[in-house]
Amino acid sequence: MRRRHRTMSHADNLSYFRSRQAAFVSIVAEWRDRPGMNRALLDDAFSDFEDVLAERLKRAQRVACDRGCATCCTIRVTATAPEVLNIAAHLREADPEVCGRLVWRIAEADFETRDADESGRVALRRACPFIDDDGACVIYPVRPLACRGHASHDRQACDRAACGEIAAIPYSIEHRTVRSLVQNALQSALRDHGLPWASYELNHALMLALADPELEQAWRQGLDVFADAQVDDVSPAEMASAFDMLKRARTASCDSGQ
Repeated sequence: MRRRHRTMSHADNLSYFRSRQAAFVSIVAEWRDRPGMNRALLDDAFSDFEDVLAERLKRAQRVACDRGCATCCTIRVTATAPEVLNIAAHLREADPEVCGRLVWRIAEADFETRDADESGRVALRRACPFIDDDGACVIYPVRPLACRGHASHDRQACDRAACGEIAAIPYSIEHRTVRSLVQNALQSALRDHGLPWASYELNHALMLALADPELEQAWRQGLDVFADAQVDDVSPAEMASAFDMLKRARTASCDSGQ
């Protein structure tokens, strides 16, 4: 008899969001006045993302992504402030020659793409500045959730989409769902602590972060230092309302007392 795989329910996702949000709130409370808060947040976020995703992928179709496959790395990437600041810190810790070369590439990419929307960015076919000659990501350990949550089931479809032959690809729902849950939980926790919690276009935000090492301290004080790079595909008011609703909601098992 063929075993039927169990899909994750709305209650499962709600429970996961709530547990992640509570974990992030606790981490910010513990680290708010200490160095390393962003790294602590993201170590926890990335580790849990990988663990939960691996479990969900046991019940899903295999993805076609692999090292050196960078076809999708022409799309616009957004990131939260902790992710931007973490990548900036990672670059500053790199070899100065390597850092300088990457900063130059980020500046070029930002100049070419800053005013492009998501579809316009794909049409430009401008590779991410972090993709090396072998198609590998040079900041892979600290890449943002947006990159971790983008995966395809069909590599040929990705190639055709990049050439403008088709408009959509068979993406991994599991990757996208877990990414959204983790990122939204992180944003909700930042908001609860009075920290700017929007999503920002990565190249533009990185140029701001790399130009001013004091930017992180200003962000910790509640200043939206990346406001010029903010991406509002969904309005902040709508997102805030959704976060509040999710925090108030109860799963079916909670409502029934189980």
